[in-house]
Amino acid sequence: MEVELNVQDYFSESSLTTGVDEETWQNWFYAWLETLQPNNSSAKSYELSLRLTDDAEIHSLNAQYRQQDKPTDVLAFAALEVDIPQPDEMLESLPLYLGDIVISVDTAQRQAIQQGHSLQIELAWLAAHGLLHLLGWDHPDDESLRRMLHQQTSLLETIGLAI
Repeated sequence: MEVELNVQDYFSESSLTTGVDEETWQNWFYAWLETLQPNNSSAKSYELSLRLTDDAEIHSLNAQYRQQDKPTDVLAFAALEVDIPQPDEMLESLPLYLGDIVISVDTAQRQAIQQGHSLQIELAWLAAHGLLHLLGWDHPDDESLRRMLHQQTSLLETIGLAI
């Protein structure tokens, strides 16, 4: 299996740093997708993008796409539709595009401090949450949220991190 990850780090050119390099992100998403084996897909490779940004940009996206006029920690824009079959021939030759994850590093930093753990752990937590959304997970009620949070905890454990 291969994972093509496009990382756009708003902070890479500034003195602020997320503490997570592109190779680490690549390794994390590879491990997570290997663990999850999305939808029993016959895809040989997957593609997704990750944008690390600030509160101002995620606020704008949250208002535009979710009608929430405030910043948030993570947004996921899933490309997969459950009812659209992917021909096996296509999955063998092209990566299956999962979608885009956008994380506010500003919000992640505040949440990491509130939770008493590192920014790296918070970013991994939010990225895992976003990936689950790309794969069709949702949390419309307390029980589904509990299952999703449990899965996030398991995903962090697969990369050697713990909440």
